[in-house]
Amino acid sequence: MPQQQQKPFLSRLLKHRWTDQTDLARALPATAIAGLEAAVRASEARHSGEICVCVEAGLPMSYLSKRLSARQRAVTLFGKLRVWDTEANNGVLIYLLLADHAIEIIADRGLNAKVSEAQWAAIVETLRSHLRSSQFEQGLQAAVAAVDGLLHQQFPLAPGQSNPNELADAVVIL
Repeated sequence: MPQQQQKPFLSRLLKHRWTDQTDLARALPATAIAGLEAAVRASEARHSGEICVCVEAGLPMSYLSKRLSARQRAVTLFGKLRVWDTEANNGVLIYLLLADHAIEIIADRGLNAKVSEAQWAAIVETLRSHLRSSQFEQGLQAAVAAVDGLLHQQFPLAPGQSNPNELADAVVIL
């Protein structure tokens, strides 16, 4: 492996191994996680969609050794967490990779077909700006609110209708 390729890989490897659950707990304390879970619950009372928030300190070694991206990890988690498995195909994964300050939003085909790339990019950029200033909770809250707005616009509940909770509202911490 050429020296210039080895240095960024080694740097990334060390960053992902050094970023751990302690860093994650500092970035998102229990009160922040409880607030995010409450925001997801409140959101899902307004529409038929499902929102899953997943936060990971660092990528697993298998992803690092293959030089896989946060996006590739998010797509895998979208399947593993069964976000795709909703009746209206309107589940959304909001994924934060702390070590890279990377954010990914993966939406199932029911919602993704109705939302433009520019809309998704705007949500990600808002969250990214919060991440740059280490405002993890505020950024994730803003992302949940933005996704809530899209789901409410595209999949509103009829009067008297309720949303069967197809996915747990708990923030997934990996």
